[in-house]
Amino acid sequence: MVDGEGSRGEGAGDGYLVVGRGCRIPLAELRWRFSRSSGPGGQHANTSDTRVEVVFDVANSPSLGPGQRQRLLERLGPEARAVASDERSQMRNRTLALDRLRGRLATGLAVATPRRATRPTRGSQRRRLDAKGRRSETKRLRRPPDD
Repeated sequence: MVDGEGSRGEGAGDGYLVVGRGCRIPLAELRWRFSRSSGPGGQHANTSDTRVEVVFDVANSPSLGPGQRQRLLERLGPEARAVASDERSQMRNRTLALDRLRGRLATGLAVATPRRATRPTRGSQRRRLDAKGRRSETKRLRRPPDD
């Protein structure tokens, strides 16, 4: 989570957005935009800027290492953004937007383990061939008889 705005759960760092073990982004690097949420509402909805958009500049961030930056640029582009307008409170939407941005950055930084080729077992090959034989026999029995 984020620290510097109270202690709101795990992942808190002193004024940082903690994405993973090796990635902490200072809150000062995030750009915030607030606007009115769409949809129906009463007097409160028409006057409150509760929709939150948070933007992180991946290309120019000094807090990312070269490998992290390259991976995020390939997967997310030069900017990563998250929007929240689910709640009626701007503070709750800020928390939601930060959580969504953290999730997006975490998936962008995740390194996929390479696939290791394996061979099918002898039993699975036998079961596959038996099933093919049964299917073939079913189709052969449906044919009209030979003269």
